[in-house]
Formats: sequence, structure tokens, C-alpha cells
Amino acid sequence: MNSMNVIGTFLTLFLVSLPHVLSESFHCKFGDDISVIPKWTDMDQMCVKSVVRQIQTEMDASITYLVMGAHFSQDNVNLPGFAKFFFESASEEREHAIKLIKYLSMRGELTLVADLPRFPTSTKTNLVSGLAALQGALQLEVKVTNAIKNLISICEKTTQNDYHITDWLTTEYLEEQYKSQRDLAGKISTLKKLNINRSSNYTHTNVAEFIFDKKLMGIDI
Repeated sequence: MNSMNVIGTFLTLFLVSLPHVLSESFHCKFGDDISVIPKWTDMDQMCVKSVVRQIQTEMDASITYLVMGAHFSQDNVNLPGFAKFFFESASEEREHAIKLIKYLSMRGELTLVADLPRFPTSTKTNLVSGLAALQGALQLEVKVTNAIKNLISICEKTTQNDYHITDWLTTEYLEEQYKSQRDLAGKISTLKKLNINRSSNYTHTNVAEFIFDKKLMGIDI
């Protein structure tokens, strides 16, 4: 047998035996115990539950703003600027809730559908006027801000010392909350000034809200 035949025979035997070798080396069954995989989820459960509560808080705020937007969209109210502002606020709060859900997913803690929040059964809002609505919105933003600060405090005090979520919450949420509060406070101040006729100290809410509504729409009159 020449050398070429020897090499050919060797390659044939190698290729025939290869599947058997691979199956023995990489043998794995779907029923194998996967508990040997190192645990990678490390969020403290108290922190996780607090995040879920914050998701509910954000969704409650979103629904509240949605109700406000719907109110100002009514034909007998017809303040499209206020409606636009509150609909946009509703979307922002919903996005905040989605961010928190995605964060729990990233950390491997979004495991039970039952953990997800439910929509509130009722929403109380003060819709006597545009000014009252803005003041109520500012109170709501302060409530959400305090809830976030409380969430940060809880996650900060956990035994796991979860620095990532506390830094993420501070960076992603607190500055935006403070800016939102300042924006609402400014709007309230401006509308209050429009509400007062300085010559007679007579309030003319309807005209003031009409002018301010155009301002919210970006229309100067």
C-alpha cells in the first residue's frame, strides 16, 4: 500500500469516527439540570418591589394627564394648547414606566407577569380651570419626584449595595423631574399674571386661559 492510500484510509476512518467523537465531547440533553449556571441576578428583592411600585406611580401619573388632556379636548372647553401639553405629559410618564420595566428586564428581575402594575380604577383631578390643572400637575410631579427619591433611598440601603440602579435613577429621572417642576411653576406664574387686570384687580380667567392656550400651541397673539 503506497503512502497516498494510507493517507486516504486514515482520513476515511477519521471522518467516519468524527460524529461519534463530537457527540461524546459535547453531549447535552434538554432535560439536563441548568442549576449549575452561576446566578447572575443580584438585585435586592425589596429594591425590585419598590421599582414595581414606581412603575405603578408613573402609570397613575400618565392616566391622570390623559384625563386632563381629554378634558381640555372637549368641544365645550376647547383649549387645544392645554390638551396638547397634558397629552405630551401623559406620554412622558408612560415612557418613564417603560424605562423601568426595561431596566428590570435587563437585570433579570422581570419574571412574573403578575408583578406588572394595573391601571388605576379611578383618577381624581382638579379641572375647574387651566390654572388649577397646572397646579395639580405640579403637585403630581412633586409626588412622583419624592417617590423616585424614596426608591433611590431603598435601593441604596439594600445589603447588595446596588450602586448601578441608584446612579441610573438619579441620572435618568431626577434631573428631568426637577426640570418639569420648574417648567410647571413658570407656567403657573405666567398664567397668574395674565389672570389679573392690574387696573381694577378684576380676574378674567377665560380670556387669560385663551391667550395662554395659544402660547402653549406656539401661537403669539
